[in-house]
Amino acid sequence: MGMTNNKTQCFTCNKEKAIYSCKGCSNRFSFTDLAEQKQLLNEELQHITEDYDQFKQKINEQKQNPQNDALIKQIDQWERNSIEKIQEKAQNWRETTLKYSPTVINDIEMKLDDLSEQIKQIHKENDYNETKLNYLRNQLITITEEFNNSSNISIEQDSQSFINEISFIPSKKSKWDEWKQNAITVAGGNKQGQELNQLSGPMGIFIDKNKNIFIADYDNHRIVEWKYNAKEGQIIAGGHGRGDRMDQLDHPTDVIVDQQNHSIIIADWENRRVIQWLNQDQQILIDNIDCVGLAMDKNGLLYVCDYKKNEVRRWNIGEYNNEGIIVAGGNGQGDQLNQLSSPTFIFVDEHQSVYVADNNNHRVMKWKKDAKEGRIVAGGNGKGQNLDQLFGPRGVIVDDLGQIYIADRRNHRIMRWCEGKKEGKTVVGEHGEGNQLNGPTGLSFDDEGNLYVVDCENRRIQKFEIIL
Repeated sequence: MGMTNNKTQCFTCNKEKAIYSCKGCSNRFSFTDLAEQKQLLNEELQHITEDYDQFKQKINEQKQNPQNDALIKQIDQWERNSIEKIQEKAQNWRETTLKYSPTVINDIEMKLDDLSEQIKQIHKENDYNETKLNYLRNQLITITEEFNNSSNISIEQDSQSFINEISFIPSKKSKWDEWKQNAITVAGGNKQGQELNQLSGPMGIFIDKNKNIFIADYDNHRIVEWKYNAKEGQIIAGGHGRGDRMDQLDHPTDVIVDQQNHSIIIADWENRRVIQWLNQDQQILIDNIDCVGLAMDKNGLLYVCDYKKNEVRRWNIGEYNNEGIIVAGGNGQGDQLNQLSSPTFIFVDEHQSVYVADNNNHRVMKWKKDAKEGRIVAGGNGKGQNLDQLFGPRGVIVDDLGQIYIADRRNHRIMRWCEGKKEGKTVVGEHGEGNQLNGPTGLSFDDEGNLYVVDCENRRIQKFEIIL
């Protein structure tokens, strides 16, 4: 603080006195007030010095004890929280694994028991041939492989996360996700008719590993096969007019290919029978049944949906002369969880759970193996076009992640539902250019995940290519 002795007004007391200028603030003070100003400055300097000393001490302490850093403390807390979460999740998955393992063994033992009964029956009747022995051998091989590969759940670690998140995932990952919305017509599409390049009211379809398409050509009373990229189909069953002779069909609704003997099995609706065609030889497997949808599980067991009895039954190979076993419905027509109402198409997964398009209840039901009632996995909220509704569902198929695809016929769309969700998603058929559908019925995928839809009222099969 510099000073000059002049006679003027003091900055503090506003009196005419001899004053001294302060170079720091450029104000002028009397001698008395100047001393007080200097004292204030000294006190401020003292405060700054004390603050400096305290901060310096804090720096020194931090250097000597770096663990006391606030950021380190946050990291320590984050570590404790993370460890607790990991330990909790690990314990949950341990408990899940312990519950899962006995189920796998029990399933295998049940299959062995079934196979044992079949072997005993063959021994008892002394009735066996190469076909039956090959079947038994293949069954035993299949069960053995299932046991050897029973650990079909693995641990996946998310490498993108700093703390690796673990979760159980299926051994296979679904490739089915999104499809191009402009479909390709791969069969029919040449107006209604009975020529080889035409269809009339197609219903169910089956796609084999070579992408050949087998079609139940309902109003033409025939089954036609369209080879991959073919311009027309070929008749492989029926085609001799409407009738009940062994070489005739009457409004067939569904068709599957038996992978074991390469025969075709047909739901011959108006003839009330399930018939097998093998190299132009016919055999009635089941009669007096109002069959609509067919399915076959990985063990070669045949499932048939009876539209009028409101039930689904399962038959063992070679035992079609009995009544089969009810695996869904069978409790009269109704909307309770143990009932169905005019069911149509069905799908069976690898666990022998049966998915049923419950047509008049506008829902899809899942019946687990040996269950006494089903569970609603799609729709069930009355008929309608909202995302939580269906209207006359027909074709149904489930991918390897348990996602359910439905031909929602009267809404002219294909929907995807995840079990436990309250609503589904329209995957094709939202009336955009190139993807219009009119009364879709059958539904299938090929090995690449391309989506095939029976566009019934347009008399064609549409292929929606997967987006990779």
